[in-house]
Amino acid sequence: MPLVGVIMGSASDEAVVQGTVNTLEQMGIDYEVRVMSAHRTPERVQEYATQARDRGIEVLIAAAGGSAALGGTLAAWCTLPVIGIPLASSELKGIDALLATAQMPPGIPVACMAVGGWGARNAAYFAAEILGLRHEKIRQAYEDYRRELRER
Repeated sequence: MPLVGVIMGSASDEAVVQGTVNTLEQMGIDYEVRVMSAHRTPERVQEYATQARDRGIEVLIAAAGGSAALGGTLAAWCTLPVIGIPLASSELKGIDALLATAQMPPGIPVACMAVGGWGARNAAYFAAEILGLRHEKIRQAYEDYRRELRER
């Protein structure tokens, strides 16, 4: 059963989101990947967010560029932790998505990672930290990874 829902706003985001998927697999975290847009398919986003917890999802990761409304829309429809990955999909090279993700109104937070590939990987590591609070195997995998970083 997946613990993490990875949602991207467009199928064209898949190359960057692959870093998230690879890292989740490295940590041994079950996940699912979906493509849906806060602007083009808002009803699908609402349905997904409102049903995620009942399906066992504990953390959502939202990758979006431009206005990056996906993370905020997911957060508006549920109280699961949402981690945003701003993507460089416009002439502003991700600054627009970074600011949109970081500037959520009080009470509807979205954790904001770095723009692009670094953010994609860190979103998975942050999910591992959150999940590690309840799941010993995930906590141990993340601690092992951090130990390996120190030893390199």
